[in-house]
Amino acid sequence: MTEAYAVPVPKGYRVGDWEVREPIATGAFGSVYAARRVGAGTELPLTAAMKFLPTGTATPRRLAHLRELIDREVELYRRLRHPRLVRMYQTLTVDDPGRPELDGATVLVLEKAEGSLSALLAATPRPAAGPALLAQIAEGLAQLHDAGWVHGDLKPANVLLMADGSVRLADFNLAAELEGTHAYTPAFSTPDYTPPELLWTEIGERGRRIRPSADIWAFGVLSHLVLTDAFPLPGATPTARRDAAAAYARGVDQLRLSPELPDDWREIVGACLTRTHQQRIGGAALLRRVTAAAGQGRRAFRLPALRSTRHRSRRGALAAVLAAAAAALAALLAYGIGVSAGGGGAGSGPGATANVSAAAYGASELHTDRGVPPAYRLLIVETAHDCDQEEVSPVLIAAMLKVESDFDPDLSDPANDEYGIARWTPRVLRWWMNEDGTPGETVPEPPFPPAESIPAMGRYLCWIAPRLHADLPGDRRVLVAAAYRRSYRTVNAAGGVPPDVRAYADRVAHFLEEYAPPGKK
Repeated sequence: MTEAYAVPVPKGYRVGDWEVREPIATGAFGSVYAARRVGAGTELPLTAAMKFLPTGTATPRRLAHLRELIDREVELYRRLRHPRLVRMYQTLTVDDPGRPELDGATVLVLEKAEGSLSALLAATPRPAAGPALLAQIAEGLAQLHDAGWVHGDLKPANVLLMADGSVRLADFNLAAELEGTHAYTPAFSTPDYTPPELLWTEIGERGRRIRPSADIWAFGVLSHLVLTDAFPLPGATPTARRDAAAAYARGVDQLRLSPELPDDWREIVGACLTRTHQQRIGGAALLRRVTAAAGQGRRAFRLPALRSTRHRSRRGALAAVLAAAAAALAALLAYGIGVSAGGGGAGSGPGATANVSAAAYGASELHTDRGVPPAYRLLIVETAHDCDQEEVSPVLIAAMLKVESDFDPDLSDPANDEYGIARWTPRVLRWWMNEDGTPGETVPEPPFPPAESIPAMGRYLCWIAPRLHADLPGDRRVLVAAAYRRSYRTVNAAGGVPPDVRAYADRVAHFLEEYAPPGKK
């Protein structure tokens, strides 16, 4: 394995009755591997997906975060067994003092999927099976809600497709059990699928209060995307679409559903995407209407492309997907930790379902075999896309993170009061950590997680770029980087890169070349 995985596990490594095979996915905290059963437990399947979480070696802050997410996921798996929810077979703990990076890791042994809805949409933006798939997703939501749980993060990446074409909902580390009308989840989710009432909700000691209606909103967004290849709210970036959702909720803008949405689905999506949660359709009524619109009842819908792809090469699959829809790969996060790779290869060609690895994400904008960690590519690319300044590109952000910290999220430099992957000073970070431009009420404490540091870097660079004089000589990207180190005023006054940061600027320039994809240097 040449890519940096959050939890590197060698092929052939054994945990319990399982032997690790090829990698499937990675994220900032954990990694998923395909596995085969080598023990005698005949009640267990022959293959599975093993999710490794470093609960024995993490820092105290990260350990507490991981433990909360694991506990949520394991509790749901242990208490719920439904056809539309991915199954957990076992939880294991690695006992291997000889491998300190693995010793103490928690391992979830999960049902292995063939791919995710994200990968299907990337290869086939409007799959013919879309209505039937949506009927199964609605059934999964109904099963969750009937059992008294809220998913909390429904999106295409968390919808898994099995070998027989059936659907499983997955990634339950934000799921929560209802306490009356509400549940409590951690204070983060995917903005494109978050209802407007939760975008700026207050966060209490127990987290954010959430209702089942939040999953209904997410289903409406997902349905519109599956059936029209577009989000129901306008905007080229998640930030713009978030602002459109807020304007819609305030009544100052209208919902503009695609004219390509069939009439029966238009009514369903409209009933999901209401301005207030009180107006939203209930889960049982939603299932009835979706089942009728899909015309498939509740049976599994078979996807031939998923069943005939095992002998195709991964390289062919990646080429097919990237050529078809590179921009659509931003949310391949199956199993809840990283970009899904789907284990056993994938098919190529029209309509094929491709399983794209973490190593492939961002390949159209970053030279992905030059050391940009897979766990950060989604953040880097999406952060750049949120800025309308041409200089602020994924390549620039990746190059700067390399020079600032060598991608080390735990960097600590007290002498300069700089911390984390982007070397933020706490009193400066507070001015750039909020998307609406308001400073944080308190100075954050280091270490700063990449999910906070990288978007803040993008906002600051986006603010810097138009303030640099237009007639400055040299690469504008390098000038922006130099201003990040010193200030735009200093760069303007020096007429270019100041002498005291010339070595820094030269290193950034080197990695701009290194990370630029072929043909875009």
